[in-house]
Amino acid sequence: MSLGIAIKGTEGIVLAADSRVTLFNQMPGPLENQKVMVPSTFDNATKLLKVNLPKQRYVAAVTFGLGAIGGTEPRTASSFMPEFEAGIADEGRLPVKQFAERLSEFFLKQWKNLKMPEKLPPGNDMTFMVAGYDEGAAYGTLYAFQVPSDATPKLLIPDQQFGANWGGQREFTDRLLQGFDPNLPIVVQDLMGVPAEKRDALLQQKLKGKLGIAIPWQFLPLQDCVDLATFIIRTTIDVQKFVVGVRGVGGAIDVATITKTTGFREIKVKQISVDGGD
Repeated sequence: MSLGIAIKGTEGIVLAADSRVTLFNQMPGPLENQKVMVPSTFDNATKLLKVNLPKQRYVAAVTFGLGAIGGTEPRTASSFMPEFEAGIADEGRLPVKQFAERLSEFFLKQWKNLKMPEKLPPGNDMTFMVAGYDEGAAYGTLYAFQVPSDATPKLLIPDQQFGANWGGQREFTDRLLQGFDPNLPIVVQDLMGVPAEKRDALLQQKLKGKLGIAIPWQFLPLQDCVDLATFIIRTTIDVQKFVVGVRGVGGAIDVATITKTTGFREIKVKQISVDGGD
């Protein structure tokens, strides 16, 4: 569940995420011997992940997808970060790729220690996008990995290119930015008997090129990137209020930037308060 987004612009990188974690519990149903899954939502989770080490202030991550690790005693990704931080406390400034690799190794270890399943249905992994600036680099880099299915960090946006990546409950974001629902190619394949290889070509070459919003990513100032990331998550939260289904995106929207000169900076994040306000 949840929704996370990373935008790479020429002035910096924006990371944003909602604050909702959804846990499912099996309860007795209205019929004899019936069991139903009941969702419970918690709206104060932290999905922007950083370490409080001066040498690592130029890199951070956002997580989405599976909200917690552990069966009977689930823990969110952010709850493990003090342990990860302690493990790299003596390190020098890590390149973004190396930071992503270390983070992946750490969470894969937690996954195994808590005896989580070796495989999950597609789309149910705990996903991380790691972004930041290498020392001396002109522009940032963005990597992603999934625990447990694909723990090797993959480069999402090449060095001289700019754009956005997002994940989680992404159907409304896809409709806004790409111009079509992510299930559309599968529907076309079923209705028209299109082979899988042609379906993928349809997705990559036709639909995205002709239906997507023409956003000049290389032109957007950092403030516009912040505004766009916030708009995407807020729109998903608002739309989910009116649909029947898992409302997995909610709570406060946390937004941070990473720039070459100042590193990680919280733009708007929820604060601890008496009434739980952001």
